Amino acid sequence: MPEDVQMNDSEPQPAAPVPVAAAAAAAAPALSTLHHLKEIATVIEAGSLSKEVRRISRAFRLTVALRRRLAARDVSAFLAFALPASSEAYGRLTALVPKEDDTEMDVDAAAPATQISIKHGLPEIEIFCYLLVLIFLIDQKKYDEAKACANVSIARLKNLNRRTVDVLASRLYFYYSYVYELTNSLAEIRGTLLALHRMATLHRDELGQETLLNLLLRNYLHYNLYDQAEKLRSKAPRFEAHSNQQFCRYLFYLGKIRTIQLEYTDAKESLLQAARKAPTTARGFRIQCNKWAIIVRLLLGEIPERTVFMQKGMKKALTPYFELTNAVRVGDLELFRAVADKFASTFSADRTRNLIVRLRHNVIRTGLRNISISYSRISLADIAKKLRLDSENPIADAESIVAKAIRDGAIDATIDHANGWMVSKETGDVYSTNEPQIAFNSRIAFCLNMHNEAVKAMRFPPNSHKEKESAEKRRERLQQEEELAKHMAEEDDDDF
Repeated sequence: MPEDVQMNDSEPQPAAPVPVAAAAAAAAPALSTLHHLKEIATVIEAGSLSKEVRRISRAFRLTVALRRRLAARDVSAFLAFALPASSEAYGRLTALVPKEDDTEMDVDAAAPATQISIKHGLPEIEIFCYLLVLIFLIDQKKYDEAKACANVSIARLKNLNRRTVDVLASRLYFYYSYVYELTNSLAEIRGTLLALHRMATLHRDELGQETLLNLLLRNYLHYNLYDQAEKLRSKAPRFEAHSNQQFCRYLFYLGKIRTIQLEYTDAKESLLQAARKAPTTARGFRIQCNKWAIIVRLLLGEIPERTVFMQKGMKKALTPYFELTNAVRVGDLELFRAVADKFASTFSADRTRNLIVRLRHNVIRTGLRNISISYSRISLADIAKKLRLDSENPIADAESIVAKAIRDGAIDATIDHANGWMVSKETGDVYSTNEPQIAFNSRIAFCLNMHNEAVKAMRFPPNSHKEKESAEKRRERLQQEEELAKHMAEEDDDDF
């Protein structure tokens, strides 16, 4: 580290033994992490006293940046700094944090104390300590201790009703559900989540309502309870989204519900919107959105573009869906079966296997459409042979499939039952129909919707048209706008 080299060059070499110097060098990163935690505590304190929620959000973002550097001694030292030794929270949290050996603790105790100090007794600081310990225990894979910490923190949150706590509370809700999901016991907390959502609604905590609604939807969908998820979603209070991350999750869950309910058009819109709004760093989330969106588009009879499968960082994950799309595009039923069997484990893990079973009819319809374009007249026996129907009576099956396709408008043909033929009609000019108008209308509606959302997201200084600001105020305002833009950019990278 450059700092250690400069210190050794500027000061005379100590006569201390080598192990002591090595221990001091090892303790330096821990001191730095502890110092950052103390600074975060001062930010939370300032946000609590000034009732500025943005400062609390900024404090949590800074904590996420320190997450990989956290050690048990850092967490223990911070708890001793932030909480009174006689408080109940301090006793509970220190008992959950694993103890390290005495040599490391002695080094920390001998380190020079920082000059940072905070006011004890603030609920925001206490909740932040719960959150910090919970994140640390999850990262250390101590799930039993993490569940105990989560339960205690949720019990403490039920006694608080402060808007400055809402940001930290929403993150606690998330990790509370996450640790139960890791231990495969999500069903145990469903009643608690419903009670917390009711409490957040009564307290008008909209960020908490967003987070808890998504957690409940995830809970229901984890156990394939789609009807209950839709009933909750339809009856939950609606308001303008406060968090882009929570809104993306909501769109993803809504798309999954709509897909199971056979409402493919709405599902496609929700899934594609979730994938577009998600930050680029949320690669896993965007991959899941694209997997479901590809299946939905195939069920709608569309063929996704090749660029969808070649996105940066997604090519390998989307390879099974690329081969599946190719089988549907060709209309080869045998190739479709081979791909479905080859990647059966992948589709089961993604929970899309039941949807892929639905695609069989689309493969047959695509193959039938290709046959209708290629032949002006073809026998039903040849259709059954080309579609590779393996039933007991393939000709009768081919006749029913052709009849259904004609009724649904997939092909423009007639059936000659006497001779056992399918007679295709001449292809008309698509520009003489309303299809181009419908396509242009959908594109214009999408652009207008995006423009309206961009206008709503803009922020203007109050009374800017009434007052003429001085040069000093202008510089101060521009600096605040730069900081706000930086914080908003950081928000998009969090939590995924």
